[in-house]
Amino acid sequence: MGGRDLRALFGSNDRGIQVEEHFTNRQEQWAAVTAALAAHARALAAPGFDVEDLEAPRDNVLVFHGIGGIGKSTLSRTVEAALAHAEHRPAQWGEPVRVNARVLPVRIDLARSAGTDFERVILTIRLALAELGRPLPAFDLALRRYWEQVHPGEPLEEFLRRGGLGRRFGKAVPEQMQSALNDVAQALLLPGTVGAVVGQVSSILIRALRDHRAAVRALAGCARLADLLEAEPDLDALSYYAHLLAWEIARLPPGRAVLPVILLDTFEDVGDRVHRDLERLLQRVVWLMPNAFFVITGRSRLQWAEEALHGQLDWTGPAAWPGLAEPSGPGHGPARQVLIGDFSPEDCDGYLARRLTRDGRPVLAPEIRAVMTARSHGLPLHLDLAVQRFLAIRRTGRDPRPADFDVAFPALISRTLSDLTPDERHVLRSVSLLDNFDVALAASAAGMTYEAAALRLVERPFVHTDPHAVWPYHLHEVIRSTIRTADDQADDRWSARDWRRAAERAFESVGERWAAAPAGDRDRLVNCLRQGLRLARDFGLGLGWLADAAWSYVGDSVWEPLAPPAPAGGPPAPLRTAADALVETLSTLARRQHEHRERTVARLTAVVESGLLPPELRDMAVYYRAKAERDLGRSQDSRSGMRAVAEGGGRLAPAARRGLAHLARLAGDFPTALSAAATLGWAGRHHRVLGDVWWVQGDMARAAAAYAAARDEAERHAVAGERATAQTQRAFVLAFADPAAAADELDLAQQLLAGLDLRATRLTARIAALVRVAGTPGAEVADRADVLRAEAGVAGITAARLTLELALGFHHAVLDERVQAQAAVARLRDLSPGPDYAYYPDLVCFMAGLEPPAPSHGRARWVDGEDVTRTRWRTLATVRRG
Repeated sequence: MGGRDLRALFGSNDRGIQVEEHFTNRQEQWAAVTAALAAHARALAAPGFDVEDLEAPRDNVLVFHGIGGIGKSTLSRTVEAALAHAEHRPAQWGEPVRVNARVLPVRIDLARSAGTDFERVILTIRLALAELGRPLPAFDLALRRYWEQVHPGEPLEEFLRRGGLGRRFGKAVPEQMQSALNDVAQALLLPGTVGAVVGQVSSILIRALRDHRAAVRALAGCARLADLLEAEPDLDALSYYAHLLAWEIARLPPGRAVLPVILLDTFEDVGDRVHRDLERLLQRVVWLMPNAFFVITGRSRLQWAEEALHGQLDWTGPAAWPGLAEPSGPGHGPARQVLIGDFSPEDCDGYLARRLTRDGRPVLAPEIRAVMTARSHGLPLHLDLAVQRFLAIRRTGRDPRPADFDVAFPALISRTLSDLTPDERHVLRSVSLLDNFDVALAASAAGMTYEAAALRLVERPFVHTDPHAVWPYHLHEVIRSTIRTADDQADDRWSARDWRRAAERAFESVGERWAAAPAGDRDRLVNCLRQGLRLARDFGLGLGWLADAAWSYVGDSVWEPLAPPAPAGGPPAPLRTAADALVETLSTLARRQHEHRERTVARLTAVVESGLLPPELRDMAVYYRAKAERDLGRSQDSRSGMRAVAEGGGRLAPAARRGLAHLARLAGDFPTALSAAATLGWAGRHHRVLGDVWWVQGDMARAAAAYAAARDEAERHAVAGERATAQTQRAFVLAFADPAAAADELDLAQQLLAGLDLRATRLTARIAALVRVAGTPGAEVADRADVLRAEAGVAGITAARLTLELALGFHHAVLDERVQAQAAVARLRDLSPGPDYAYYPDLVCFMAGLEPPAPSHGRARWVDGEDVTRTRWRTLATVRRG
C-alpha cells in the first residue's frame, strides 16, 4: 500500500521526484491476523458460545509490539485498509480470512497527540457500527442517558462535528439513537412528546424490564440492561456499556451479521505501570465484547496474563487470557503476542528503492541505499530519517554521497526515551556501553542500589534477549549506537564527564563479575575481557583487572576471537594507551591462527616498541613474537626473544625456557633439549618437550607415552589447548608406528580440538591422517598433500610444511619409490637452508635406505647415535610396507 508522504513531498522543489510512503513486507504479521481471525470466527460459531458469558477465558486479542519506529502504526493502518478494501491490500499479502459475517475494521489511535479519550473510543466503535443502518436500542438508550447526564446542554451532534468524528463516520448515529428512544417510548405507550425525555423513558423501561412486560420483550433478552440503566451514568458505567454493544451485535439477523475488528494503535500512550485507569477501562471493553476481535499495537507486551496485576485490572492471569501468556501453555494455541522484527536487508533496499522515484526509477543510488540499509539495522524509522537527510543535502546544491549517511540520528533518541522514566533513561545510557548484560549488571553499571528500573527496562522491545548468551540482554544495535554517538539534545543528556564516570562504573562492574565467576568459566572470561577491553580503550581507563584476565585467556591456548570493534569514525587508531596495546596484543594472538606469521610478528613488534605495556604484559608480546619468528624459521631472532623472557623471570619464563629447548631441538642438538626438559616441570610442558625429542629419534613408543603424560597433565590443570595439542602429537607419532591405534587417537584429537582455534595443531592432525594411510593405494596422498602444502604456506608455518614433506617421504619410502623419496629430500633441503631442521632430509634418507647428503651445517647430535636412529626409521617404513 502506498500513500503520500507530505513531509518528504515538501522537502524538495523537484516535482519530478515521486515521494511515496510504501509498505514493505510484514507477510508474517498479516498471516497472524488472518489465522487469529479464522480461529475467532470458529469460536463464535461454536455451539457453546454465549456473548453474555462473563467467566469464559478470552482469546479475542492479537498484540503486535516492538521498538519505536519499527512500523507498528503503518502495520495497523495497512491491516485496516486490507480488511476494508481488497484493492488496498499489499500485493505480497495473501487473501483475507473468509468468515460468515461482514468484517468491519475500526482503527483508533490512542496516541496522546491524537487526543483520544475513553469517550471517543466508545463513540468511534458505535459510529462505525452505524453502517449497519439500524439503531442498537439497548446501547443507544444507555449512551443517550449518559450523554445528557455528563454533557448537559451539549448536543451529541455538535460534539461529533467539532471533534471530527462526524466527518469520518457521518451523522447517522444521533438519528439512530433518537429513533431507538422513540421506538421504546412508543412500545411503552408514552406520549410522543415524552419520547425525547430520556430520563423518564429509562425509568419506565427499567420497571417494565423488571416486570417482564411483553411490550419490551425485544430488550428483555439483555439480562443486565436494567442494572446498567439504574447505575450512575459515569465513565465507569460507560465502559460496561460495551456489553450492550456486544449483545446488540450478537442478535443481528444472519444476513446482516458483522464481525468488528477493532485496531487500538499506540497502546503505550494509554498509561504506565502505576497509572492504569484508562487501561482498565479499555480492558473492560475487550472482555465485554467477546464477539469483537481486537488488534493492539504498542511498544510493550500486554501484561494482562500476569497474576501480579490482580487488583489493578479486572481480569488478569493466564486462565483469563491464555493467548497472552508467555510462554503459551499446552492447549492454548499459538501465542497472541507477536514481536515485530526489523526489516531484512533486502526489504530495506526495496523500501528505499521505491521511496523516492523519478519516472518509475529509484532516485537513491544503490551504494547510498547500501549504507542506509547497513546503518539502519533494519529499523524503518532510521530509513525514513535517512531519506529526509538525502533531501536536505540536495537542498544545499550538493549531490549526496554514501558517507553522508553513515551517521546516527538524534531523533531516534527522543523516540526511544519518550516513554521511559528518568531512572530507566539513566540505566539505558549506562547499558549502551555494554555488549550484553543482565539485570544485576545493568543496575550496578548505572550505580543504583536497587534493580527496579533495570527490571522495567529489560521488558522494553528495544532490549533483545539471547538465552544462550553469558548475560541474556542486549540493546537493539541502532538504538545503542545512536545513544552512544548522536548529538543528544534531551533535557537529561550526559556530559563527557558523565559518560566517563559511567564507563568507569561499567568497567568495575564487569571486572567484579569476572572475579566472581567459577574457575574455568571460559565463556564468562571472554565476555568480560571483550567488554572490558572496549571500555578501557574507548575511555582511556587503566588496565586494572584486565591484566589478570588476559593471563587467564592466554593460559588455556583456546584463542577465541576477542578484539572489540574498532572505534567509530574510521580505521583503527594508533596505539596511545596501555589498553590500546593490550587490545592489539590479544587480538593479534587470536588472529595469528588466521594470518600469516609475518603479520603476527609485525603487529607484536609495534606493541613491544610502543612501550605502553607493563613489563609482564610486554613479556607476553615478546614471547609470542618469538614463537612466530620460530615458525617463520628465524631461529636467531626467536632465540633472542625467548632468552630475554626467560631471564626476566616472569610468568612466561618457564614457557620461554621450553622455547629455548625447542630451538635446541630444531638445531639438531637433541641431548641439550633432553637435558632441558628435565628442568622444565609442568609450567614448561616438560612431557611434551620429551615427546618432541623422542619422535625425531624414531622412538615412537616413548614419544607416544610422553605425549599421553602431557595430555593427562593438561587435563588435571584444565588447560584445553595444551591437552588438544598433546593428544594431536600422540596421534601423529602413532600414525607412523600403529595406523590402527592412530585412528582412535585421531578421533580423540578431533574431539578435543572442537571449539578451539589452533591452526598449527589442526594442520598437524591432518598430516597425521596422511601418515596413517601412507603407502595405501587409492589414498590420494599426493592430492591431499597439495592442499595441505598450500594451507601451510598461507599460514606461514614452516614447521608444518617440513612435517608434511617428511610425511610424503615416508609414503614414498613405504612404496620403495626411491626417485620420489629423493625429490622429497630435495624439497626439505630447500625449506631448511639454515641449521634448523637440517636433519629432516636425513630422516627421509633413513626411511628410504638412501645415503644422507653431505651436511652443510654439521650433523645432528642423536640421543642414541645415528645408526640406532637410522634403524628405527628404516624399520618403520619396512614394517608398514609389509
